[in-house]
Amino acid sequence: MNIRTRRHLAFTAIAAFTGFSCLLAGSPAAAQDYPTKPIKFLVGFTPGGSADLVSRFVAQKMSERLGQPVVVEQRMGATGIIAQDAVAKAAPDGYTMVLLTGGHPTSAAIKKTLPYHPVNDFGMISTIIEYPMAIGVRPDSPIKSFPDLLARAKAEPGKLSMSSAGTGSLHHLLGEWIKIESGTEMIHVPFKGAAPAYTELLGGRIDVFIETMTFLNVNFKNGQVRPLAVSSSHRLKDFPNVPTISETLPGVDPTSWLGLVVSPGTPPAIVSRLNRELRAVLAEPATAERFATLGGIPAPSTPDEMRTRVQREIDRWTRVVKLRNIERQD
Repeated sequence: MNIRTRRHLAFTAIAAFTGFSCLLAGSPAAAQDYPTKPIKFLVGFTPGGSADLVSRFVAQKMSERLGQPVVVEQRMGATGIIAQDAVAKAAPDGYTMVLLTGGHPTSAAIKKTLPYHPVNDFGMISTIIEYPMAIGVRPDSPIKSFPDLLARAKAEPGKLSMSSAGTGSLHHLLGEWIKIESGTEMIHVPFKGAAPAYTELLGGRIDVFIETMTFLNVNFKNGQVRPLAVSSSHRLKDFPNVPTISETLPGVDPTSWLGLVVSPGTPPAIVSRLNRELRAVLAEPATAERFATLGGIPAPSTPDEMRTRVQREIDRWTRVVKLRNIERQD
C-alpha cells in the first residue's frame, strides 16, 4: 500500500468518525449526557431589571434540574443586541444561552440591519414570562380614563405627550399602534428607561406614561400613578377595575415577554431537553409566585410556538413602522 493510499484511507476514517460524532450529538443519548459542563447564560441588560432578575431566577432553577451550574454573565450593550449576537454566533452545543425580550421583534422592525437574522439565527427553547404593558397618568391628571385620553387627543391633535423607553422600543411602537387605531396624534417623548420618564411624569412635564407592568405594578398599587389601561387580552386579577386597551381599540393587546434561546443548529435532542426542564420550572408554584412580584405570569411554549410568535410580532411592528413613517435606525 503506497503513501497516497494510506493517507486517503486515514482521511476517510477521520471523516467517517466526525460524521458519526455529529450524529451522536443530535441523538437522544447525547441529550441524556447533556450537560457535562457549566452552561453560560448571557444577560444583555442592566442589573436589577426584569430580564436580569428572570435570568438569575431561571439560571438557579435550571442548575438544580440539569445538575450543572448555569452561570449568569453580564454582556450589556445595544439594548441586548451584543449578548444576543454572541449566542447567535456561539457553538451549537447548548452551552451558551440568552433571553430574547418583547423588544426583540421591535428591534427587527426598527433597525435597518442587525448582526444576525432575528428568527433563523436562534434556537428557540420556550417563552418564560409574559406581562402586559400599561398606560398611566399622574394622580392629579385631568385625564380620567383611556377613552377620555383618546377623546382629548382627538380634540387637540399633537398637544398631549406620551413617553416611551426609547425610539423603536415596545413602548414607543405600542403608542404608535394606538394612534393608528384611534386616529389620534400625540407627541412621542423617548427616554432612556422607565426611571427618567417616571420622574418627568410626576413633575408634570409629560402627560401619559407607557411602561411594563413589571414597573407599574407597585406604582399603581401605591397610588403614585393612576392606571388608564393594560394591554393584556383580559383584565388583571389585581386590577379588576382597570380596563384593557382592546376594550376600546379591539385587537390592540400586545404583551411583553421574555424567552430562552440557544445557538442555531443546536441538536434537537438538546433543545427538547432544555424545553422540558424549563417547562418543569415554569410549572412550579414558586415560579408563579416570583413572577407575580414582577407583574407577570409563567408563559411556557414549544420551540415552534416561540418561533411563530417572534415572526408574527416582527410582522406586526414592521407594519406599524411603515404606517407611521418612522425612520428606521442604523
